[in-house]
Amino acid sequence: MSIFDRREQAFEDRFAHDEDIEFRALCRRNRLLGLWVAERLGLSDDDAAAYAQSIVFVNFEHPGTDIFGLVRHDLDKAGIKIPDSEIRLTMQNLLLKTRDDIRSGK
Repeated sequence: MSIFDRREQAFEDRFAHDEDIEFRALCRRNRLLGLWVAERLGLSDDDAAAYAQSIVFVNFEHPGTDIFGLVRHDLDKAGIKIPDSEIRLTMQNLLLKTRDDIRSGK
């Protein structure tokens, strides 16, 4: 195997690793976001867990689903006024946290 082949393999391995981290971070972020929204909706523990799980699974069933739009709709439907900027900031902060957690082995 030449040095170029090894470098190519190393880049491919790194890409696959980064994609795995991003996928897991997004799944965790979606679950935590679901719990955050469920708390605002006043859901019980069991209902909150089910709601959070539904946020995770919707992305499996329909990849590319607009998670922001989904939770925005649910909050609006319940009459809960939370600014878009707060939801987006929460999503961003949760994603950063989950990435860090995964990279640190949590």
